[in-house]
Amino acid sequence: MHRLMTVLAAMFLIFSASAAPKSYELKSPDGKLKVNVDAKYGLGYTLTHGDDLLLDKSFMAMYMMDGTTFGKEEKLGKVSYRSVDQTIDAIAYKKSKVSDKFNEMTLSYKEFSVIFRAYDDGMAYRFVSHLKKPANLQHELVHFNFAQDWNMWAAYVSQHTDSLDTQFYNSFENHYSYSSISEWNTERLAFLPLMVDGPNGKKIVITESDLDDYPGMYLYTYVFDEAPVLTANFAPYPKEVKQGGHNNLQMEVQKREPYIAECDGPREFPWRIVSVSENDVQMADNGMVYRLAKPADPEADWSWVKPGKVAWDWWNDWNIDGVDFQSGINNETYKYYIDFASANGIEYVILDEGWSVNGAADLFQVVPEIDLEMLVKYASERNVGLILWAGYWAFDRDMEKVCKHYSEMGVKGFKVDFMDRDDQYMVDFHRRAAETAAKYHMMVDFHGTYKPVGLSRTYPNVINYEGVHGLETMKWSDASVDQVTYDVTVPYIRMMAGPMDYTQGAMRNATRGNYHPVYNEPMSQGTRCRQLSQYVVFDSPLNMLCDSPSNYMREQECLKFIAEIPTVWDETKGLCGEVGKYIAMARRSGDVWYVGGMTDWSERTLTLDLNFLPEGEYVMEMYVDGANAHRIARDYKKTLADVPADGKVAVHMAPGGGFALKIYKK
Repeated sequence: MHRLMTVLAAMFLIFSASAAPKSYELKSPDGKLKVNVDAKYGLGYTLTHGDDLLLDKSFMAMYMMDGTTFGKEEKLGKVSYRSVDQTIDAIAYKKSKVSDKFNEMTLSYKEFSVIFRAYDDGMAYRFVSHLKKPANLQHELVHFNFAQDWNMWAAYVSQHTDSLDTQFYNSFENHYSYSSISEWNTERLAFLPLMVDGPNGKKIVITESDLDDYPGMYLYTYVFDEAPVLTANFAPYPKEVKQGGHNNLQMEVQKREPYIAECDGPREFPWRIVSVSENDVQMADNGMVYRLAKPADPEADWSWVKPGKVAWDWWNDWNIDGVDFQSGINNETYKYYIDFASANGIEYVILDEGWSVNGAADLFQVVPEIDLEMLVKYASERNVGLILWAGYWAFDRDMEKVCKHYSEMGVKGFKVDFMDRDDQYMVDFHRRAAETAAKYHMMVDFHGTYKPVGLSRTYPNVINYEGVHGLETMKWSDASVDQVTYDVTVPYIRMMAGPMDYTQGAMRNATRGNYHPVYNEPMSQGTRCRQLSQYVVFDSPLNMLCDSPSNYMREQECLKFIAEIPTVWDETKGLCGEVGKYIAMARRSGDVWYVGGMTDWSERTLTLDLNFLPEGEYVMEMYVDGANAHRIARDYKKTLADVPADGKVAVHMAPGGGFALKIYKK
């Protein structure tokens, strides 16, 4: 960190000498958002929305180890503009059609260019290198100078916190801390996305897209001109790694290089995104990360990518009952899961950690209790696909052979876990894994990893990401962990980056006072209907049924709702909400709409406006908290009702509660 602060201090001295800048203006298509770029002394910009200044002078630069600098005072060449208004056909996303409408400005220099884009819902910029020779990048200056000391929602790193430098090794899972920017925890880095409360109810989210062969961005605070600013930090390139970590499945960095990235010739760098919404719920439906990512190969056939739901073993600890065999990691148990999935139209079963020999980091060593070829055949005959869990190093060391072998066997994909880094090497691993898996028509669920950065647009077989404090943590978290509040915070921040492998679906539900961690028979915080609502609210193209098949079969009504709900959508709408308090979302698949909502620990009644429905008469299946859900969290009620002529529907939620509606024409 001392090296980084020295670099920042030197750069700020250069910029502070600026006077009489020459500026270039870029506006969003609706004219509300405006970027003014100062290109006379270095590179800096301001961002306004309407009459509100959001970012005051904020600087950017890139420093190569050989002294080459992008962004210092130098002669500007051509400045060019273009406008784009197109529609993206999305694959396995929250919308089947994505509007991509923006104005763009490119500032061209001899050795680099900077591209700015202005959308109605945010701005982004990226550097493009024209260097023809390899160069190692010492640091990228990314600087967010908010106009006021507003409050922010920051997810600080919570693991390996001995120093700032050790925090690059983490699982990207934590709750959000709410404070002013000036109250930043100076002992922590924060991972993206990060949200700031702007003026007049506006929300601002910082993240990145098209992260390709480059380290992920963290944020830290720095005092400049007596005001706190947010600035980027990046994991240096790993110089020496050693096998270790969880069950010997990780490669832990022992030493790092004095640079963050190795760059070979001309290239594009990641988009730096500042999303802006006029109200909270708009951010829950922001699509900037997807729009800014590289498109998939238009000549490739992606029809084999099949989103769906997954009967999952690990969270419920293989707990099935009413059978005449001992449950666990064995053929009989997995046949039971497969039969359950087949009977209920659930597309996949996952074999999580334990099917391969523990500690060997070798995916060709299958435990003797499992006949994998037999199980794949058994599942296929019942229209169920199998997905295999894989520790990171076991997958990386034999990636090509593993994908070829298990693809030929009939396995449909991998859940790859315990990367826990986003330095340049690890980011490139994600790209290589997606590319190699796609070659063999296999899907990938990246668990134990950083937030989505658009890779699922480039490789639609990247079907889900973790990078979220999901329901799995309820196996061990004590009652001080407030998952209910997190649930109504994360849709506005983390979900803005892309889908979440949150793993919902608990059938054991607890009120605030009754919750306690039980590792082998876990429960959720909040009501049963809250769990149902999460299949609507959370983006998750590969969506888990986290609980035991035995528990689901005792809850046929809930099981039917979960089994039938889609995992990708034709249309998504944010209806209403407030960060950290409540949310309601609507999603359409074909002619059927689903509406889901959750509240915090406050009892709440919402009046939903369903006038977005096309003309016609509609009926609703309503799953709502029962009269005693405040005492018995599993209590709920299912009713059928017509959508009123005025489109207004009142729903009541218990503390920690939720609701789910399925709406279709009569």
